[in-house]
Amino acid sequence: MAGRFLIVNADDLGLSEAVNAGIVAAHERGIVTSASLMVLQPAATAAAALADRHPALAVGLHLDLGQWDYEEGEWRAAYERCPADDPGAVERECRAQLDAFRGLLGRDPTHLDSHQHAHMSEPTASIAARLAAELGVPLRGRDLRHEGGFYGQSGRGAPHPEGISVERLVELIESLPGGWTEIGCHPGTGVTEEESSYASERQREVEALCDRRVRAALGRAGVELRSFAELARQ
Repeated sequence: MAGRFLIVNADDLGLSEAVNAGIVAAHERGIVTSASLMVLQPAATAAAALADRHPALAVGLHLDLGQWDYEEGEWRAAYERCPADDPGAVERECRAQLDAFRGLLGRDPTHLDSHQHAHMSEPTASIAARLAAELGVPLRGRDLRHEGGFYGQSGRGAPHPEGISVERLVELIESLPGGWTEIGCHPGTGVTEEESSYASERQREVEALCDRRVRAALGRAGVELRSFAELARQ
């Protein structure tokens, strides 16, 4: 089998101080190697300072065009940054967030992805691909395999605790194909439901990501941890 290289990327850096703390914990004590920054969220400036103190943590841009929550049997917009079907507005918003990233960190992102996978649908898909090409960085789901199976809710927001168990993470690691894979995660410590509809699950993710059995599984399977910064140097 070809070498197996794993990037563990934490989404939502900057969402809140509690999310920032969980990501740092999962990086320092666990297997998180990269994170994606939401530049318009309340703790983005604090996240940039944390990134400066943790140079091994690769930081990408988490394009934040809106959020939709499943409530009372339907999807409802919690907020929208711009009309999702207006290519011009989407591109202006994406480029403005890239400029904000550069202002906060003083450098370009190591990778691009988006909140709630907004870049998987047009017109954002084409715009995100163009930005990634201009920057010469990977775009989630296009330039390497993305594994989204480590998640603690169903597609409609129902609890799915087995999706973020140690056993689930070990299973994903052991089944990795050859080449590069990104596993997405959403760690946080003490996140409230006011901060995120994905709240208590974040603490359980931290616990799984830091569990010694996960690190042992990487060794047994011969999987090497890497970051998006290291991928860029290949």
